[in-house]
Amino acid sequence: MDTISAFFLKKGVKRIIIFGLIVLILFSVKSMINIILLTFIFTFLMDRLVEFTVRHVQLNRKVLVVLLYTLIVGLLTYGLVKYLPLITMEISQLIRRITNFYSQPHDNVLINYVETIITSNQISAYLENGFSFLLKSFTDISKTSIQVLLALILSLFFLLEKPRLKEFTSKFKNSKIAPFYYEIQFFGQKFTRTFGKVIEAQFIIAIVNTILSVILLMILGFPQIIGLAIMIFFLGLIPVAGVIISLVPLTLIAFTIGGFLKVVYVIIAIMIIHAIEAYILNPKLMSSKTDLPVFYTFVVLIFSQNFFGVWGLIIGIPVFVFLLDVLEVTDKESPNSIE
Repeated sequence: MDTISAFFLKKGVKRIIIFGLIVLILFSVKSMINIILLTFIFTFLMDRLVEFTVRHVQLNRKVLVVLLYTLIVGLLTYGLVKYLPLITMEISQLIRRITNFYSQPHDNVLINYVETIITSNQISAYLENGFSFLLKSFTDISKTSIQVLLALILSLFFLLEKPRLKEFTSKFKNSKIAPFYYEIQFFGQKFTRTFGKVIEAQFIIAIVNTILSVILLMILGFPQIIGLAIMIFFLGLIPVAGVIISLVPLTLIAFTIGGFLKVVYVIIAIMIIHAIEAYILNPKLMSSKTDLPVFYTFVVLIFSQNFFGVWGLIIGIPVFVFLLDVLEVTDKESPNSIE
């Protein structure tokens, strides 16, 4: 009996048990996973923005938090009211344009070969899930808006009461559930250091990629720019694979509007943008521990997409990096990591 008790009192065993309980709890509330993930992402990103702004603007922290949230909610509301019908129409037109391309017979051997590759591999599943997610999100805007609004409100209250929350939470150190507190604190710090920072880097990279891509697509005379911008942004949140996946619809559209010459221009443009991401943005924003081999990246994305759908494509790599950090596979801070 004493041997069994000593076994369960080991730090590693307790950590595994508590981690399993956390996973079980998250699985039991999977219907709320959208709100949970959105709340964490908004909280982390807004906290980083607030801390950055506080260092450059001499203003009360709570006042600054309220002003930033007011600005963001105002911009979101204005964008939805003014551009929602246009965005929904352009995304629908993009889907219709790509569907028509697939449905039409092509005499070109190369085009037929590319279509076969897309249809028979995981890329088609990514595209289908991605487009359906975008269309569903913008058509079922009431549900999406409620989830985003709740996440924003929760993150706002968290940031407004952050010092008080820290003080209140620290009381659990001396409570009867202190072992749970220390393990949850351990996982929380690891999660913030890996998952949060990778998500932050992905958002910055996606924004830069979207801006550069939109400029190049406008120069090349592409239609439905707003719809393409939204598609590129969401696909830009997928590490490595996002560039390859976005290349498929872009080349198909390029072929329909300008033939092979336009396709070559698009491929060159995407290669330039990918080079900027790979050699400038990634080294600046990503730490060495997130520098996964491409093979691992694609394996993680395939499994996470199958298990978690579209969310899996966005959070698959951050979660995998978090697990690597917990297992101390790559538990080293890099001087290039996000401060």
